Amino acid sequence: MRRSLLAALFLSACATLSRAADVPLNPGRNVTFISTSDCHYRTAENRQNNDWDRETLQQINAVTDLQWPQKLGGGRIEKPRGVVVLGDCIDDGDKVVQGKNWSAEQYKFFVADFGLDGTDGFLKYPVFEGWGNHDGPPAGADKGGFSFQANLKQRNAVRKQKGLISNVSPNGLHYSWDWDDVHFVQLNIYPADKQNPKVRYSPKWHDPQDSLAFLKEDLAKNVGTSGRPVVLMSHCGFDTDWWPPEDHKVAYDAAKPYNVVLYLYGHSGTGLKDWAPDGEKKWTCINDGQTTAGFFVVQIAGDRLRAAYRTRENAKVKKLADGKTERDWDGTWGWRWLLDKKTVAP
Repeated sequence: MRRSLLAALFLSACATLSRAADVPLNPGRNVTFISTSDCHYRTAENRQNNDWDRETLQQINAVTDLQWPQKLGGGRIEKPRGVVVLGDCIDDGDKVVQGKNWSAEQYKFFVADFGLDGTDGFLKYPVFEGWGNHDGPPAGADKGGFSFQANLKQRNAVRKQKGLISNVSPNGLHYSWDWDDVHFVQLNIYPADKQNPKVRYSPKWHDPQDSLAFLKEDLAKNVGTSGRPVVLMSHCGFDTDWWPPEDHKVAYDAAKPYNVVLYLYGHSGTGLKDWAPDGEKKWTCINDGQTTAGFFVVQIAGDRLRAAYRTRENAKVKKLADGKTERDWDGTWGWRWLLDKKTVAP
């Protein structure tokens, strides 16, 4: 009788852990996706940046024709589930020049290239963008009659309707979803509830708008004690004064109970970094470079995480006498920033 009771309690506990995430643990986990950042779409008068972005998307569209670098084991890259974009999608978030709304035009170029669900733009995969410091102020605070954030809210509603994402914050900005049993959280500019008064940049434009509260609620509700892998993403990372160190620790402590296998961010450069507050277990971080330069391919399969940066080689930008820039590139693509590590898998 006692053994039967213990067995029943054990099975009940296992069921509770699974229900916390409402997703079976490790169901043949194999998730490939693309990460990029800082597209900085510009107006028609300055389209070179946009042309570089589109050439990068063309390379993303053909990514399944590529092989992983041999140092990462080689093999054909599998079809990505989607593309995450880590903010600064446009270059001027609230700008009108001589009656022309630069922000609205730049956004049209972004949408035409990236689309939303992989069927309505140049990109052939669903996109999951966030907003950064260039994308403009909260909806209603803009002066030019265009709001990137208002459009993001609308797109998130469509994503939820299409089943591309599963949870959206009450303000419509922050969101999360699952690919297999891997949980992804888009936190926009950075995870905090409001801008730290020590930050000298515009508190209106760069208000994180309760993204930390969303992170706490989302992880508790959708991951719980399951141990499922978690991927977090924001525009700013752990190397900029736009998001100060004391706030880094608050965000770390909020996600510390969970199995954070990767933190993605843009804004400041390109590379790989392990980070944690002093004395804590480090998170694996990818600092994503500008879309004009390339993109990361990431795969989480079983207990393995591998990633590589697909980038233009031999590319140069020349500054012209009139202050504009001109591209000089021989068309060669290559790989940099290789990552291969074990993840903690239940």
